[in-house]
Amino acid sequence: MNRILLPVLLGLTNLASISAAALVKDEPGPPPAAKMDRPPRKVVVGTAILGAHGEYPGLERRLQALGGLVDEMARRAAERRPARGLDLAILPETAVTTTSGDARSRAVPLEGPVQDFFGDLARKHKTYILATMDLAEPGPKGTTCSNAAVLFDRRGEVAGIYAKRHPVAYVGSDVLEGGVAPGRDCPVFACDFGRLGVQICWDVQYDDGWDALAKAGAEIVAWPTASPATVLPASHAARHRYYVVSSTWRNNATVYEPTGIPAARIEGPDRVLVHEIDLSYAILGWSGFLRDGEALREKYGERVGFHYDPREDVGLFWSNDPATTIGAMVRSIGGEELDVQVARNRKLQDAARRLGP
Repeated sequence: MNRILLPVLLGLTNLASISAAALVKDEPGPPPAAKMDRPPRKVVVGTAILGAHGEYPGLERRLQALGGLVDEMARRAAERRPARGLDLAILPETAVTTTSGDARSRAVPLEGPVQDFFGDLARKHKTYILATMDLAEPGPKGTTCSNAAVLFDRRGEVAGIYAKRHPVAYVGSDVLEGGVAPGRDCPVFACDFGRLGVQICWDVQYDDGWDALAKAGAEIVAWPTASPATVLPASHAARHRYYVVSSTWRNNATVYEPTGIPAARIEGPDRVLVHEIDLSYAILGWSGFLRDGEALREKYGERVGFHYDPREDVGLFWSNDPATTIGAMVRSIGGEELDVQVARNRKLQDAARRLGP
């Protein structure tokens, strides 16, 4: 953590608040406080660093390389959670396809080798896989090429597709990524472990997709990307109170907590990161009696888990006890979740202004 530029995030954490996976639109998730009153919901997430630029080895060899990454994620997950294993594997942006040429020459169809390979891999490890590629899809007006993330469920079925809403026209060009069509929708997929959203690379520069995913109740947002950026994905995580997991071409792959603070990161030479998160959590700000989380540790021992950062005066807390929610633990010491505290204080402030001179 000492190499992570947490000061850049100062203040972010105080912002107020198709098969097995169904496409959900315009359905709000539970309010922030409701998360802490649900039983623990552990999710084991795998992500990776893979340089997709450079000489392309061909589709078959690239698929085998990606399969090796997922195999390693599954192996590490089994060591961590033998009874459960890997829940979600996230691969970097356009990891399947070449980066050379225009979109039509790069894009591959989903049906055929790509779908067969990832379907078999998902069934083998009983995990969801987010596979990323330039995707060719036939339509009534001809073939459309998109920068897409395809979600495979544990049965190997295609659970849904997200097409990048904001492909980039590079400086000096008016063509979006060599002819890629921008996506229109921001689906949230109801997986068996929770609600998953996706944004891809340059989507990070625009708020609309991240906002839409929050309104639809996303709990994890996968961010396959060529960029190793940290500040913007952290800010989206903090603003919307969901996890963001980056899978990148270089420099780092990171799991950001709903506080915006990194929970885990690899920077190389290791290429695979596996980390367990909990979707039932409480975010607590500074309180003297909390003692940076030690008050809960003294009372509950290993039944409680947390990551508190005294420099940011905020922490993420979760229960390791299926019989006791983190909400019950927090209330037992007189605690109050940060977003609830912010809302309560806003009401007091507004009332004081109305009563003032």
